Amino acid sequence: MDIGPYTVDPPLVLAPMAGVTDRAFRSLSRRLGAGLTVAEMTSSDPSLWHTEKSRLRREHDCESVPIAVQIAGYDPQRMAQSARLNVEHGAQIVDINMGCPAKKVCRVDAGSALLRDEPLVGRILDAVVAAVDVPVTLKIRTGWSATERNAVRIARIAQDCGVRALTVHGRTRADRFDGEAEYDTVAAVKQAVRIPVIVNGDIDSGPKARRVLEHTGADGVMIGRAALGNPWIFGAIRQFLETGIDAPAPAREEVRLTLLAHLRELHALYGEARGVRVARKHIQWYCQSRDDAEAFWSRIARVECAQQQLEWVDAFFSPAWTAQHAA
Repeated sequence: MDIGPYTVDPPLVLAPMAGVTDRAFRSLSRRLGAGLTVAEMTSSDPSLWHTEKSRLRREHDCESVPIAVQIAGYDPQRMAQSARLNVEHGAQIVDINMGCPAKKVCRVDAGSALLRDEPLVGRILDAVVAAVDVPVTLKIRTGWSATERNAVRIARIAQDCGVRALTVHGRTRADRFDGEAEYDTVAAVKQAVRIPVIVNGDIDSGPKARRVLEHTGADGVMIGRAALGNPWIFGAIRQFLETGIDAPAPAREEVRLTLLAHLRELHALYGEARGVRVARKHIQWYCQSRDDAEAFWSRIARVECAQQQLEWVDAFFSPAWTAQHAA
């Protein structure tokens, strides 16, 4: 799948997720098979550009190319300024968020709230495309609600404005993450435009990815929640798409080593105090399906020291812990 001058191979994309897809998680996902990762959404509000959170989201040291970032907002000129700022800091693809269903985003008329105002969508896309010399992509939902599905019209606007690829989540804004994603609208979008279309929503395995790609004709797949605690999903989907063979689940030792490496990167990125706090949710995601995870979580959730956090995780995956809690 080509996005401007960049070839995304495999065409498997890590979705931008606020508070999750930091540099550490993006790097891990690329190592384990993602063809492209998108940085956490950043606001187009200039008053937020110099916060510690925004600064960290613009750090791309040692990342694999192409470096993709996502911006959000409702004012065309502010969005253009934000795009230029991110390109100055290394962004090689700028993605525009018109898919986020979160209330705090929609109540300021950003994210998926923009789908209700098609002329404004066009003005934002025109401004951002004109502002930067890198590919601009767009992420949307199928519409505002079941009675207001306008993804096909938005897709045509995007293509006419010079957007180079489009991601469609198979739910409306009203659906949030409830129910099941539907892919008929994604198929209609793919038929309506010539630019690459990436399908998103409820894709959690190789067989599911193949079925959705065949149904929609999409050029690529975006994975979000299914990658939490399971960054191996990208390699597993690639293997299935290429061979039709399901990859086995990672061995306990592989999970241990991967999680420990991930935690060390988080501690280094954020510093000890914040790094330990950020790491907690990742530990919970990695461990939630394992035996005695609840008892383990009740202990490690109180840990404040990075070294102690690493030691507890190491112990949880050890043969001694397994033997003790299997008895």
